[in-house]
Amino acid sequence: MKIKIFIFAFLLSIISVAKDFNHANILLDSANNAYVKKDYEKAITFYQNILKEGFVAPEIYYNIGNSYFKLNQITNAIYFYEKALLLSPNDKDIKYNLEIAKQYTTDKIKSIEPFFLNKFYHNLITFFSVDQWAMISLVSFISVLILLFLFLFSKNIIIKKIFFWFSVILFILSAGSIGFALSEKKKITTHNTAIIFSPTVNIKSSPDEQGTNLMIIHEGIKVIIVDSLQNWYNIILPDGNEGWLKKDDIKKI
Repeated sequence: MKIKIFIFAFLLSIISVAKDFNHANILLDSANNAYVKKDYEKAITFYQNILKEGFVAPEIYYNIGNSYFKLNQITNAIYFYEKALLLSPNDKDIKYNLEIAKQYTTDKIKSIEPFFLNKFYHNLITFFSVDQWAMISLVSFISVLILLFLFLFSKNIIIKKIFFWFSVILFILSAGSIGFALSEKKKITTHNTAIIFSPTVNIKSSPDEQGTNLMIIHEGIKVIIVDSLQNWYNIILPDGNEGWLKKDDIKKI
């Protein structure tokens, strides 16, 4: 499993001031060197220190996931691959490694095939990242302003109509793009998905120990959190089954 270096290094060079960049870059070099030397525990420590510095990127989560996979800590690997995928939903390397890691879980739960319109919307909204959608919205809006300016000062009727309708189309694109960006941002910040970390979990029919045991699941499974009560979460499994488990059994993505 390859590590991702250059994209994140470039990202750091853009978003950080010199002092912070130098420190983060030293940590990045140390992490990558440790990974190459197969000192995966040390690599994880360095990568997580980068996160503590405030530099969050899918490449870092991906590299942590790879390190955990090399240590045969599959649940941790899945957790960090999922965090990486949340930030970069179309990254083929992340998707591939996540699917490989899932093959090592005890439970092979098949996901419900989504309704085709929901699937189309999901594919559309995840086609670009949050930042990319925001940039598309900004560029489209600036283009709208330019076209409206040209519309106001153009004397040719046909040209005015072209400017007008193009500005309408770009305004719709701008509004839609910012809507997609906000929707994806909300998905990242609400933390309503989680990974099972307890080796074995009894899914209950109600949020108490006396509840009926509906099923037994094992670590590494991704769930959706739909409700909470005291120290219990109401969750939905990939196959649509629902139940309650203790909050300590899972770790939010």
